[in-house]
Amino acid sequence: MSNIPVISIDAGCLPEAWEAAVLAVWDDGIEIKTAYDKPGDPPSKDATVMITVAEPFAEPRIHKNFPGGPEELESYRQEVVDGIHDHWIDPAAGKWTYTYHERLFAYSPVEDIRNPKSPKPFIKINQIQYIIDSLAETTFSRRSQAITWMPTADVKTDDPPCLQRIWCRLIENSTGGFCLNMNTHWRSRDLYKAWFMNAYAMTDLQKIIAEKISAKIKKPVTIGRYVDITDSLHIYGSYFRDAAAEVEKMRDGDFKKRAWHSDNPAFAMMTAEAREKLAKDPDWYAKPK
Repeated sequence: MSNIPVISIDAGCLPEAWEAAVLAVWDDGIEIKTAYDKPGDPPSKDATVMITVAEPFAEPRIHKNFPGGPEELESYRQEVVDGIHDHWIDPAAGKWTYTYHERLFAYSPVEDIRNPKSPKPFIKINQIQYIIDSLAETTFSRRSQAITWMPTADVKTDDPPCLQRIWCRLIENSTGGFCLNMNTHWRSRDLYKAWFMNAYAMTDLQKIIAEKISAKIKKPVTIGRYVDITDSLHIYGSYFRDAAAEVEKMRDGDFKKRAWHSDNPAFAMMTAEAREKLAKDPDWYAKPK
């Protein structure tokens, strides 16, 4: 095979989408090496994939078997939408070079991201607020987007952002309200270990944007379809053994057996506990247990 496969997936909810994508890339992805392979690792499975989730908040919304758990999921959600880990950004000290929250809510291009004295010629831009304001002012705008990439700096780092762009558009409905559709575009992405948490946080951001637009225009704004486009959506060969067991479970086609409603008592309890701990200490989940 000389071309990267292109896969399109339609799903009703997040758990269904994750299972369908894992199966599709596992079965039909191209085998290809990555920069992170260790000696003896099989090549990864890889494809260009567009995933449409018709109702991002449809239940069941939580997959029980994604690599992680309710505590990690809540910590990551808050990292993206609330910026609880923006203080970890310290490239000069060899720490994080970005968070998605920082790039989306305080975008400020710089020439050398690891040099604290590198000039920052532009003020920080809250791109999410721009999306909200632009769609509130012109509900049919096609320009409401946010980017993460800094061509001045990211090409020189070892850990550039995977998320590249968010694009939003409103569609007017028959009752005079609107529906917010959102697309996210990703350069490269770990399908097995990262996709579910990414999509969970991004759709939560979609919900927040819809609510803030609604408050500004004083009309209802519902949450529309979420489209997730990845140039390289992959399953790393280094964890094929773990993934293979989960793939075999998925082949029965009944994703609901492996999913939770978001109000499931166990999930709700663990999420509430995580929120309490994170409110006291945003670094709580990252600390050794």
